[in-house]
Amino acid sequence: MNKAERTKQFIVEKTAPIFNRKGYSGTSLSDMTEATGLTKGSIYGNFASKDEVALAVFDYNLKKIESIIKGEMSKQQSVKDQLLVYVNVYSNFQNFPFPEGGCPILNTATEADDTHQVLKKKAAEAINLWKNKIISLVEKGLNNKEFKKPVNAEQFALTIIAMIEGGLMITNLTGKINYRKSIMQSVEKMIRELE
Repeated sequence: MNKAERTKQFIVEKTAPIFNRKGYSGTSLSDMTEATGLTKGSIYGNFASKDEVALAVFDYNLKKIESIIKGEMSKQQSVKDQLLVYVNVYSNFQNFPFPEGGCPILNTATEADDTHQVLKKKAAEAINLWKNKIISLVEKGLNNKEFKKPVNAEQFALTIIAMIEGGLMITNLTGKINYRKSIMQSVEKMIRELE
């Protein structure tokens, strides 16, 4: 990695928590200069615009979550236990190196749906990749006879994602952690009922 790449990575790492907490609109140039200790010229000498920083930050935060999920899934033998990784990680995200500020998919989708089409597209792509991963796992479980109950894999995947993201949103909004716990128990029940 050359110096310019290292500087870009530094900017992304230092501004990632701010964008994830405050959102695109709420993150100012002064937030970025304060977090990095760099000047406006240094930031925009490495990125063409705030948009470019925000997109790189979204990718960075998403990769952190994907890495956690992949790492935890690699420790599991059964498809059921691999699916239950989502319950474990999202129930106990404070125990993992989760992006500061919570789920970047939820945060970005909530803010960007009407205001920033490129970020909206990134969040939609992330949901689609997540959906496809769950579909693949469900189909694998059905094919290897681990799951006995017939299920529409896409509907199952979308429901799981909606419950997880909705649970996070409700918990963040109300401050009631027991709501997240209750919703994650429902997600776990759905997964276990596939057997």
